[in-house]
Amino acid sequence: MPYINIKVTDEEVTKKQKRLLIEGATKLVVDILNKNPKTTHIVIEEIPIENWGINGIQYTGTKK
Repeated sequence: MPYINIKVTDEEVTKKQKRLLIEGATKLVVDILNKNPKTTHIVIEEIPIENWGINGIQYTGTKK
C-alpha cells in the first residue's frame, strides 16, 4: 500500500492542481511499481512559506 506525501508551500495551489498532483502521483506508482491505485494514498501538505528554507536561508516568497 503506497503512501505518498507531497509537500508544497502555501502559495495558492489550486484545487485543480492538487487533483492533478494526486492523479499524476497515483499513475506514477501504478506504472513504475505496478501498485493498485485503489490502495495508493496521496497526501498534500501545504507548508507556511515562512516555515520553508533553501540554502540556509528562510524563504519569505511573495505571498501577500
